Parts: sequence; structure tokens; C-alpha cells
Amino acid sequence: MTCAVLCIGTELTRGELVNTNASWVSAALTALGFEVVEHAVVDDDKARIASALQRLSRKGRVVVCTGGLGPTTDDVTTEAVADCLGVPLVRDEASLEAIRRRFERLGRAMSASNEKQADFPQGAEVLPNPIGTAPGFMVQMAECLVFFTPGVPRELHRMFDEQISPRIRVLAPNDHHQIKLHTFGWTESAVGERLDGVEVSFPGVTIGYRAHFPEIEVKVLARAKGHTEARALAEEAAAQVRARLAEVLFGEGEETFAGMIGRVLRARGLTLAIAESCTGGFVGHMLTREPGASDFLLLDAVTYANSAKTAVLGVDGDVLRAHGAVSAEVAAQMAEGARRVSGADLALSLTGVAGPGGGSDEKPVGTVHVAVASRLPTTTRVKQLPGDRHQIQTIAAYWGLSVVREIAQKIT
Repeated sequence: MTCAVLCIGTELTRGELVNTNASWVSAALTALGFEVVEHAVVDDDKARIASALQRLSRKGRVVVCTGGLGPTTDDVTTEAVADCLGVPLVRDEASLEAIRRRFERLGRAMSASNEKQADFPQGAEVLPNPIGTAPGFMVQMAECLVFFTPGVPRELHRMFDEQISPRIRVLAPNDHHQIKLHTFGWTESAVGERLDGVEVSFPGVTIGYRAHFPEIEVKVLARAKGHTEARALAEEAAAQVRARLAEVLFGEGEETFAGMIGRVLRARGLTLAIAESCTGGFVGHMLTREPGASDFLLLDAVTYANSAKTAVLGVDGDVLRAHGAVSAEVAAQMAEGARRVSGADLALSLTGVAGPGGGSDEKPVGTVHVAVASRLPTTTRVKQLPGDRHQIQTIAAYWGLSVVREIAQKIT
């Protein structure tokens, strides 16, 4: 069963806003068992919205549309749908009262412009919005069900789960199953080459790739007569994929790299401290944006200046002068100092040249040292990382945490 996604908004066509809604809706539809055949984006123009709706409604059984349901003059989606269907707009008093009550709960007066959010094409089914002022709605165009939601991501997500999914779930053929695997450390081409021949070995399986710097996601999609058969086929193929990518595989499903690190540390009852220089707190940010980081993370010290490395971590001034801040010797003392002052089981340090300036012939831009201190001998590593400043910092953070995982798995 095919479907499409239409995202509406001039801010999208101008590139002023990243269109995350299309990917989220597509993933949700795929999880329900639909085949998404197209993403479309159109600006806030009634004629172009109507044209896109007419075209997409002929291609599939379901179309999910986001955006253009707000109170301002450029929010014209509802009017465009009414024009497309050749019906008038009708005010829904229950929706208007719900909007009024929401403003009252917020202690604000409702503007007259918000009243238009209670207008819908005649015959439309209203979809309540429990966390925003703009309700959604559903109309039928020939054999296609077309759903409209606000473009605010959290409102879209809630409405999809509560309003759209229950209405379309029974339409999905439920003949496929997808497994998502996450890797770090190889390029997309290297991952693809390692998986050459998997599709031939498992008829009905398609391998897809998504590069999300610095990760490569591998999607194992299996289609069969029914979901049970598709799931079994996907699992069988995924087992081979896991074996071929064992060196760089770190997680599955929705697990993040930082989430995986937390899982490893919790499983072993280990705590972690971090001393950052070139990454400027990025490693700590990765970990603390995951829930439950307080279970294992004791310290994240951003010791950017040499004076801070000495005052906070106890790095020897003579070592700094002899080897420079970007060195294995300083990285080791940073990690050992972070472990000492925090009492953590492991401590990670990172120091390097992130650029764009500051490099030398001996230590060019991209030179990064990491160290991990634990009750085992301190481990130090050095790499020459490619890319711009952001890319170097990101790869360094991932690489440093991968060394933490390596050492944590050696501690018994």
C-alpha cells in the first residue's frame, strides 16, 4: 500500500527551515507497513498546494500533509483544500471553544486571527490537537485519505500517534519488516562494499543506507507474504549484516552512540569522567542529552587553556612546555587528573588541533590525542582526523567514546 508526504511552507522551499517532518512521518508510515513513494514540498500558495494534493492523491491510498494551519495570512492550507474540493469553509464551534479554553489556560486573550483555525472544508473530519491551537483534519479525495496537521514537530508527532495512526493502521499491507543498524568508523562506500551480495543471498531483502555524519545507518528491509515471514527473513539477513559489520556496529533501532556508551557503562557498574580541550564540551553534551547520564557521568571538565589543565587537572607545567598541549603525555595526565579529582572508574581526555588555524608541520590541523585512564595502564591514542572544525570535533568525540567502550569491556 503506497502513500506520500506533503510538507507545506514557504520557509521550507526557501531553505530557511530544515524539513525534519518529512523524514519523521515517512519513518512512522514505514513502521506501520506502508510504502512511502514520494516526499513533496510546496510553498504557501493555494494553487500550488491544490495541484500537489491532486497529483499525490492519485498516487496512493494515504497522504499526510503538514504545515499551513496557523493563524497568520500566509497559512492558507485549509483554504487551498476547500478550493481543491470545491466546497466552502465551515466553522466548527467545538474547535473554536477548545482554542479559547487553551488561551485561557495560558492566561492570554485569544486573537481574532486564531478564529480561522476553527474553519474546515465542509465534510472534513476534525482531528483534535491536544497540545496546540491548530486542530488538524482529514478529507477523502477519490480513494485517498488525506490528513492535515500543523507543522510544529511535537504537535505533528502527537497527532500522528493519536489521530492518524489508528485510522490508517488497518490499511497497511503489513507485509514487510525493517531492522535499523548503526555503525561508526567506516565510510558509506566501505560499509556498502562489505555488504555486497547480501541482497542476492536473501531474495526479498533490500539493503538501504543513510549517512548521518559521522554515522552510517544500515536498513535491512524484508518483504514477504505476511509480517511473520518478513520479520523472520529480515532477522536472518540482519544476522549476516551484523557479522560483516561487527568491527563498526554499535547499536540498533533508535539507540544513539552516546546511549550505547551509557548502556555499556551501566552494565558494568562503571563511572566516567571527561577532560576536554579541543572538543570544548561536546562529549559531555552528547552524553547528557541522553536520559539517565547521571547514573555514570561524574565530571566533564572543559580545560581549554593550559592554565586550566594545570590548575584543575594537575597537568605538570614542565610536561606542557616539553611536549605541548597536543601530545600523548598531556592527554595521559589530563585523563589521570580527571579520574583523580572525580573518583571515577574511567576518565577520558581529548586534546588536539581542531582548526581552522593553529596547526603546524609537526601537528597539523586534525591532530587529536585521546587518553583513557582506569585501574588498567593508561591508554593513549593519536589520529589525524579529516574535515572542518565541526567535523574534527565530532569525529574526535565519537572516537574518544569508542576508546572508552573498548577499555570498559576489558575491566572485569
